[in-house]
This record gives sequence, C-alpha cells and structure tokens, in this order.
Amino acid sequence: MTTSSDVIPDAPRPPGDAGGPSATLGGEQKRSIEQITLLLFIAVPFLALVAAVPLAWGWGVSWLDLGLLVFFYFLGCHGITIGFHRHFTHGSFKAKRPLKIALAIAGSMAVEGPLVRWVADHRKHHKFSDDEGDPHSPWRYGETVPALMKGLWWAHIAWMFDEEQTSQEKYAPDLIKDPALRAISRQFVLWTLLSLALPALIGGLVTMSWWGAFTGFFWGSLVRVALLHHVTWSINSICHAVGKRPFKSRDRSGNVWWLAILSCGESWHNLHHADPTSARHGVMRGQVDSSARLIRWFEAFGWAYDVRWPSRSRIDSRRNTEQDGARRRKETAKAA
Repeated sequence: MTTSSDVIPDAPRPPGDAGGPSATLGGEQKRSIEQITLLLFIAVPFLALVAAVPLAWGWGVSWLDLGLLVFFYFLGCHGITIGFHRHFTHGSFKAKRPLKIALAIAGSMAVEGPLVRWVADHRKHHKFSDDEGDPHSPWRYGETVPALMKGLWWAHIAWMFDEEQTSQEKYAPDLIKDPALRAISRQFVLWTLLSLALPALIGGLVTMSWWGAFTGFFWGSLVRVALLHHVTWSINSICHAVGKRPFKSRDRSGNVWWLAILSCGESWHNLHHADPTSARHGVMRGQVDSSARLIRWFEAFGWAYDVRWPSRSRIDSRRNTEQDGARRRKETAKAA
C-alpha cells in the first residue's frame, strides 16, 4: 500500500545545479566506466567472501578482524536502513542536522551507491512495486519456475546494470535541493575509499604490522562489503518472492525471519510495504528490528523527532484478514 508521501512529486532543479550525473554521480544513463566500477565493487568483495572460509580454516581469523567486520558491517547496514531507507526515502522520522549528515555518510560507506540515486530508485520501486516500472521485481519475467529464477537474478544483481535509470529530479527533488546531501551523494567515491581504507588502517595500527593491515582489509572491508551487499539485495529478491504475508499490500512482499538480524530489521518486508512510512518494520512479537531500536534511542536523545511509530490500531487496520483467519482456524484445530 503506497501513500502519497512515499513518492515526492516533481520539483524545479536548484539554481546553478546542472542536475544529472554531475549533481549526484549517476543520472539516467550509466557510462561504461561506471559499469566497470560497479562490476569491480560487486565482483572483488564477492571473491573475497568465497575465499573467506578456506582462508579462515588455513590461517585463522583474529578477534580484531571479526570486530572490524562486525563494526563496519552494522555501521553501513544501519546507515542504509535508518538513513537511506527509513529517513531519506520514506520520512519515517525527522532528524536534527548533525544526525542527518551522519546518516548520509554512514549509508554511503555501505558502498551501495550514491544517496540520491539510491533514494530515487527505492521511491520508484514503491510506486510500481512488483508491477511494470518496478526497477527490481523478481516477477519481471513471469511466474513459471524458470521465469522466477531469471527474475530473482534480475532483482538481486542484474537490474543495477540496466541502462534505463530512474529520474532523480522526479523521485528525489528534496535531496537534490539540499546542498550538503547533494555534495555527499557526489562524493560517493570518497566515502567508498574511506570505508575500505579504515579497517586496514585500524588493523595495521593495532597490530603494528602490514599483515594486520591486510587481514583488516580482507575481513573488515572486502568480506564485510560482500556480505552486506548480498543481504541488502536479498530484500529486493528473496523478500519479494517468499515469506509470510500477515499484512495487506498490493505486491508480493513477505517477511523472511532468518534475514532479520543481518538486515537490521529490513526483512520484515511485508509490514513495510503495507505501511511504508512506519519507523518500525518488525511490529509483531519476537520480530527483531535493531533499526527501530536505534531510532528510539535517537528520539530519546532528542536527535530524532516526529517519529512515525505504528499504533495498535494502525497495525490492525493493515492486517491480512484472510490469512489471519486461516491462522486462527489452524490454531483452533490443533487445540481441539
């Protein structure tokens, strides 16, 4: 269920802003150099992820390396889920200026693309979710098993190489009008380099060795980026193909519990598409949503305000009554 607040209408281009690639590092057409860079950012960390198990078996992995992996993973993950997604895309809460800038930088360090492009693509996804015009629906090619397999590959990775790109002026004019956010989006390569360099720098300084710098880079940069990429992309692919659907939505978004911790609460995807502006996605008992917990802390510190927390009546109004009835009949039959 998409509301009018999910997609922001067209707005005039800011004075003195050329728009397009020069404004946000990524306009309607991706150039060949960008395609090659994107391929490298996907392939190299993935190869590291594949090599991680035999390397850990042969060389071992230190607590420092694991600490760097976990810290930078959840820094980037929450930058995406709280910043790029719930704040910048859907306006689930308002943020004081320092928090807004910090979230934009943290999300950029996840190495998932420039802020403005990410938000524009996601707003378009919600407007056309699992229908014609959706940038990454796994149902793009049909509902047969071969078509779905092809669609899952498209939704997971292939769509990012498509020449047809989302209009940023149409879908993210509010971000383009903000000079600081526009600058952070333009500086995506800088944040990427910082994200990749910091684990190596910390590993080298703590161990005072080149080997510590190398293993810090391998685990804290390459393996971390690959893992975060595939978890995030799984929300586009897996969570639109399988999962429970306790809430009414006009698409096929589902809840996938085993992705909840690694996705920082994003895999409670059915509620999100039923109520896109909600600051909490895991609204049912036992549904872990670390992003919502951090937003609650930001609110308590006064850094976030006007948070759109889901009330009980708001949740109940979006329940899938047909599935809820079937579940209750099943529970009654078991009790009998």
